[in-house]
Amino acid sequence: MTKKEILAEGVTLYLGDCHEILPTLGKIDAVVTDPPYGTGDLMHKGNNVKWAMVAEQKTWDVPTPIVSELPLLADEVIIWGGQFYALPPQRGWLVWNKIIRNFTSSVCELAWTNLSIPVDAFDYSHGQLVHEGKEHPTQKPLPLMKWCIEKTKAETILDPFMGSGTTGVAAAQLGRKFTGIEIEPKYFDIARRRVSDALRQPDMFIGYSTPTKQEAFEL
Repeated sequence: MTKKEILAEGVTLYLGDCHEILPTLGKIDAVVTDPPYGTGDLMHKGNNVKWAMVAEQKTWDVPTPIVSELPLLADEVIIWGGQFYALPPQRGWLVWNKIIRNFTSSVCELAWTNLSIPVDAFDYSHGQLVHEGKEHPTQKPLPLMKWCIEKTKAETILDPFMGSGTTGVAAAQLGRKFTGIEIEPKYFDIARRRVSDALRQPDMFIGYSTPTKQEAFEL
């Protein structure tokens, strides 16, 4: 069953499978997402016990071919981990430089885009995620996702692999509309809380009309 929640005008979250929900949405301005790469099991080769335990929980780390179809849904698309998917060659790659070296995950991460821009990089310490309150195994930094969204002209941002909702928080703080999809109830609840909190801070965004009572629908 798919659950749809409208948090504000133009801000809608779906609990369900993006394979079923995406065909119902029509054309979207922009997709900004961090889909599962399917690389969590590689953490067993490192010495990070916490990551090795998380890697056993495969539900958030199953890659899906639908990622390769996302460029058909929007004029502007940014896909973190795009090198793991069958996407056409493009010049506008984005790079997250994590600054910290000598730990088990990559020191940089790559995002495929269809934007007509030169390759660009964002320097942000991986360690800063601790201060942000990391609530998902592969959560991206909020400043990084805001940087991504600012590279688009889109009014509405779609994240079909919403996770803990960082893309939605970034969109809210930038005054953009947002549609998010997440299949895991645990992370959907976290995303709903985080995006709702962002929407309640009027000094952080513009252009939203928040309902006095949250609207929820069962589809």
